[in-house]
Amino acid sequence: MTDQITVSVLGTGIMGAAMARNLARAGHTVRAWNRTRAKAGPLTADGITVTDSPAEAVQEADVVLTMLYDGPAALDVMREAAPALRSGAVWAQCTTAGIEAIGDLAAFAHEHGLVFYDAPVLGTRQPAEAGQLTVLAAGPADHRDAVAPVFDAVGARTVWTGEDGGAGSATRLKLVANSWVIAATAAAGEVVALARSLDVDPEEFFGLIEGGPLDMGYLRAKAGLVLDDRLTPAQFAVATAAKDARLIVEAGRRNGVRLDVAAASAQRLERAAAQGHADEDMAAAYFASFDENA
Repeated sequence: MTDQITVSVLGTGIMGAAMARNLARAGHTVRAWNRTRAKAGPLTADGITVTDSPAEAVQEADVVLTMLYDGPAALDVMREAAPALRSGAVWAQCTTAGIEAIGDLAAFAHEHGLVFYDAPVLGTRQPAEAGQLTVLAAGPADHRDAVAPVFDAVGARTVWTGEDGGAGSATRLKLVANSWVIAATAAAGEVVALARSLDVDPEEFFGLIEGGPLDMGYLRAKAGLVLDDRLTPAQFAVATAAKDARLIVEAGRRNGVRLDVAAASAQRLERAAAQGHADEDMAAAYFASFDENA
């Protein structure tokens, strides 16, 4: 396989669109599909072919990259693409799918002769647009040269976690990482909400912890989105974060761990979504601290 390959990107939301653009900038031929075609339309300006169906998108693809809402969505779309999938093609499954779904996706890949990589990514809109994601990847070592051009185009770093994509080692690491991201975001929203409710300027709090062990760049970044009313466009949307939080809680439950913070964070995110903040940055979970009619 040459360095320039044909890549099909299925799912062009916040992350998928940015990944498709970076693949095109790297010189690859990119064909993209999205359930809502209008969201994929702007990609044509980057030389990307936007198709009407998953099957059309995957024709002649060396690598198929899925970046969809969850595991069942990825499986449904790949079933739609099945008639046109080329045996021996690589499938880089980048959706945060959850541990249970990975087995189903790997089984589909085996059934259709695809080389399967469990490859969720760590990062949000900004690093995705800059091609600076961290790719967490598991899959066969003897095909890594085929998928490396894709990972190199969308990410700054690839962390290999194993050779069996179906075992879900990359997804397990992603859930652990996201558990920290979600907990930190929930804490950032609550500290701002509490400060305001107590008539404390949040900047007083930031000044208090500045430079010490309690200070954290991520805290300041997420709190800043709330304080400066910069919740759109989302870096990582409330609705998607709520889905991930539920996957984390379920993964813990199945393995004998009770994750109270993750469960509470899921409830906060779902409450914020119900209040109309589903498409805003996950920092908008801040609003779940208040009555929706306030």
